[in-house]
Amino acid sequence: MSYVLVVRMVAKEGNEDRAAELISELVEATRQEEGNEAYQPLRDADNPRAFAIYEQYRDEDAFKAHGASEHFQRLGPGELFPLMEERRREIYTTL
Repeated sequence: MSYVLVVRMVAKEGNEDRAAELISELVEATRQEEGNEAYQPLRDADNPRAFAIYEQYRDEDAFKAHGASEHFQRLGPGELFPLMEERRREIYTTL
């Protein structure tokens, strides 16, 4: 059973292009993690400020390792999250 996170974010006006750049950097690094099974960023076709990321990890420990990683701490809380006016997380497990 995999551990899945779906993150939905809306960038503050004028920050959407920088947010897309940071998300791309995060994707590149995260896909190299041993416990990562999938990491797919999405951008709303009708609202370029709205993003989603589908994240799938081998288990909860792999997800926690991702959260503690240098690249996530630097790119997520360090740079990306302050650009957002809204961010919410949904956690699932695969059936």
